[in-house]
Amino acid sequence: MRNIALKLMYNGTAYHGWQMQRTEASVQETLQRGLSMVCGERVKLTGVGRTDAGVHAERYVANFRTGSRIPIDRLPFAVNTHTPEDIVVREALEVADDFNAIGSCLKKEYTYRIYNSRIKNPFYVNRAYFYPKKLDEAVMDAAARAFEGTHDFRAVRSVGTETKTTVRTVYYCRVTRRGELLELRVCADGFLYNMVRAITGTVLYAAEGKLTAEDIPKILDSGDRTLAGPTVPPGGLYMTRLWYEDERLND
Repeated sequence: MRNIALKLMYNGTAYHGWQMQRTEASVQETLQRGLSMVCGERVKLTGVGRTDAGVHAERYVANFRTGSRIPIDRLPFAVNTHTPEDIVVREALEVADDFNAIGSCLKKEYTYRIYNSRIKNPFYVNRAYFYPKKLDEAVMDAAARAFEGTHDFRAVRSVGTETKTTVRTVYYCRVTRRGELLELRVCADGFLYNMVRAITGTVLYAAEGKLTAEDIPKILDSGDRTLAGPTVPPGGLYMTRLWYEDERLND
């Protein structure tokens, strides 16, 4: 049996997240169906993380085991003929037998995009959060940086998947502007349910003057979700970078 890792990307608008669902379309189910047709056997994918409904991935890694002998360089092209246009396999690689897409991942980066303009842009529908009031990216960046470090992030998670601990290490959390597009990039060793969207909502609260960067450590220490900002919509969120010991998977 070969252990194969896939580097892929997807537009999550039409899907109820990565994870298989009983009644809703998911990225995992859709891709598994195409892979099973190509490999001539049922396959099960392990993904690097559970992106939520409507969330996108510019970088994503999943692995599966198969007895199929299809050449590794042909696999992406074959699978892409059996999947919708909003899911694309970029590359396939044979990996070590003990490789696991989620367990072997060292850290991840998510990016949340805000379209900050008085006028809507139809090309950013479900791709960025439209916010018409002028935002000060310097204020937002100061608030974002307050999330950096090792903390208990209970105050910025939604009730959902249970975890052993809510302590995570955020390596960087920064806000930058390119014209009318603001980007909040956050890299961590792991993320809680809706954590990035709640961090973004809290950073927006800082821009609106509802709290300050200095308030954020106190909010984190309290563990009180009601003190932080709202959970912003999913369409602006992207998985954008991953880190593995196997450097072939890092681009």
